[in-house]
Amino acid sequence: MGYYPNSRESSISGRRTWNLFLFIKGTIFFCSILYAVFESLDNAVELGRDLAFIIASFFIYFKLIYFLLCADMVDEVIDGLEECYRWERTGPAAAGVRSANRLHYLIIMGMQMIWMVSMFVFIVLLISTPLWTQQDLPFHASYPFHLQDPSRHPRIHILIYLSQCFDILYFLTWLTCTECLSVSIYSQLTVALRVLCVELRHLQQLCNGDEDLLRSETRRLVTFHQKIIRLVDRCNEVFHAPLIMQMIVNFLLVSLSVFEAMMARHDPKVAAEFILLMFLALGHLSMWTKFGDMMSQQSIEVAEAAYEAYNPSVGSKGIYFNIRFIIMRAQKPLIMRAIPFPTFNMANYKAILNQCYGILTLLLNTLD
Repeated sequence: MGYYPNSRESSISGRRTWNLFLFIKGTIFFCSILYAVFESLDNAVELGRDLAFIIASFFIYFKLIYFLLCADMVDEVIDGLEECYRWERTGPAAAGVRSANRLHYLIIMGMQMIWMVSMFVFIVLLISTPLWTQQDLPFHASYPFHLQDPSRHPRIHILIYLSQCFDILYFLTWLTCTECLSVSIYSQLTVALRVLCVELRHLQQLCNGDEDLLRSETRRLVTFHQKIIRLVDRCNEVFHAPLIMQMIVNFLLVSLSVFEAMMARHDPKVAAEFILLMFLALGHLSMWTKFGDMMSQQSIEVAEAAYEAYNPSVGSKGIYFNIRFIIMRAQKPLIMRAIPFPTFNMANYKAILNQCYGILTLLLNTLD
C-alpha cells in the first residue's frame, strides 16, 4: 500500500489510517536521527555521516508533507496530460508519433532502472551497516532512556533495528516511485511537444490541399501547443517547492558525501557508502536536469517544425497566421524552473558541480 493521500484515498478510512501511521513513523524516525547528531560532535566522520542522512531524511519527510498537501494538484496535472493524448490524430503522422513515444519510453525507463538498481544496492548497504561497522543500527539514532542501547534494552533494540529496516525499505522505495512519477510528468510533456512537431511536419501531407481541413488542423495544433505551455507553467507551480528542495539537498549531499569520502578514505567500507550516496545524489540531479534540458530543446524545435509546415501557395492568410503564432510562441523555450533558482538544464548542472568542487577544495584546505 502506497502513501498518496489525495482526496479519494483520504476518504477511505483504512487508507487514511495507513497514511497517518506512515507519517507518524516518518516523524519519529527523523526526530531520532536528528537528536543523535549531538552525540557525534567530537567525531568528524560520524558527524558528517549523521548530517548526510539527516539531509536525505529531511528531503523524504518534506516529500511526505508535500504529497499530504498537494496530491490533488499533482492529480490535476496528470489529468491534463491525459487530455493531451486526445489531441493526437491518426494519419501520416501516426508512425512518427509512435516512434517518439517509444523513444521517450525507452529513455526514461533506462534512466529509472539505473537509479532503482543503485537505490537497491544502497538499501542493502544501509541494512547491513551493523555487520561491517561498529554501529548497532543502520542509522545512528537516539531514543529516550537509551532504548537503542543493546546492552540495556536488547529486545527493544531488536525492534528498533527492524523498525529502521522497514523505514529504509519502504520510504526509499516510495521516494524512488514518487520521483519517477514526478519526472515522468515532464517527460510526457516533452513527448507531447515531439508529437506536435511530428504533426506539424506532416500537416501538408495530411491536408493534401484541402483548405477547410488545413484551417481546422492549424487551429487544433495551436490549441494543442497552448495547452502544453499552460501545463508546463502549471507543473512549475505545483512542483515549485520540491524543485527548490531537490536542488538544495542534492547540492549539500554531493558536497558533503565527497568530503566525507575523503575523510574516511582509510576505511574503504565507509568511504564506499559515501561514494554511493554521492552517485545517487548526482544521478537524481542528472535525471531531472536531463529531462529539463530535453523539454527545453524540444520546445524550440516546435518553431522549426511549424516553419516546415508553412506553404503560402496553399490556404489563406488567416490559416498561416496560426502557424506564425506557433512560431512566435516557440521562440521562448519552455523550462523546468523554480524561481529564484536557476533552470534545470545541463549548463546549470555543470555550474552546480563546479560549486561543489569549490566547496570541497575549501573544506580540505581548511582541514590541512
